Amino acid sequence: MKKILGIGNALVDVLIRLESDDTLVTYNLPKGSMQLVDDQKSNEVLEGAKNLAKQINSGGSAANTIDGLANLGAPCGYIGKIGKDEFGQIFQNQLQDRQIETKMGITDTQTGRAVALISNDAERTFATFLGAAIELSPDDLKEDDFKDYDYLYLEGYLVQNHALIEEAVKLAKKLSMKVVVDTASYNVVETNVEFLNSIIEEYVDIVFANEEEARALTGKEPQEALEELASKCEIAVVKTGKKGSLVKSEGKVYEIEPITAESVDTTGAGDLYAAGFLYGLVRNLPFDKCGAIGSLVAGKVIEVIGARMDAARWKMINEEVSQLVSS
Repeated sequence: MKKILGIGNALVDVLIRLESDDTLVTYNLPKGSMQLVDDQKSNEVLEGAKNLAKQINSGGSAANTIDGLANLGAPCGYIGKIGKDEFGQIFQNQLQDRQIETKMGITDTQTGRAVALISNDAERTFATFLGAAIELSPDDLKEDDFKDYDYLYLEGYLVQNHALIEEAVKLAKKLSMKVVVDTASYNVVETNVEFLNSIIEEYVDIVFANEEEARALTGKEPQEALEELASKCEIAVVKTGKKGSLVKSEGKVYEIEPITAESVDTTGAGDLYAAGFLYGLVRNLPFDKCGAIGSLVAGKVIEVIGARMDAARWKMINEEVSQLVSS
């Protein structure tokens, strides 16, 4: 089976259930966005929500996708940067427990954290302190770490580090890897739209975007955005939430239905959709089945808090995936 290497911000997720969206207003956090904050503001948000229910997991967009792929049975690796602290050790141990090949840089800076504020309608808003993750640089990328992999998966949150992205995609293409980008957040796209479009056109083979990100990237609604993105790369995917997703490749459009799910928290839905889709792709499945697996895994993760699922849920998912593959 083909191997996938992910590069992303190595973060610990602190998941907090809000009683109301007033907290978002208090800390000037636009609902549904990912806002970069410093250590001080991160601590202020945590202090303000100290009496609310919370959960702590290793996370980060690309790490969530790679973890999902590993749980589905795909061979994976991950590159990131962590601190010499307990959170960093937890992050690395959890990936290694999944048999993921970790290629972690270590620094004296604290391991980054993403505070995910979950609204009553399951929408999540991130206040992200990148910490050690922001120190990941082009010098940390070694050609030997890319060898033996077939796909490079880049989370969109890295797009703000132009030099890192450029080095990563150039190394990947030198080694004839397919490059995959998930655009990750509409506000990150908005501030890097020219750079991101140029990278997609020149280097990217597969792009994932939800409808807000696709609109920020192209200025168009989902169907037309899909057409524009597909003109720049081999496979374009636009996720349309409760409506499902749209996939276009080789001139053909596939409309993917969502599964029925009771949404508790949308954290990780896009990351796990990408995991399911890419798993189908490395299994050489047709695009409609790739999308169906993506929808299945995304639908299962929104029924739990956070982007990580337990062994029992993964066992159920893998049984359903086997049925999809064989049908």
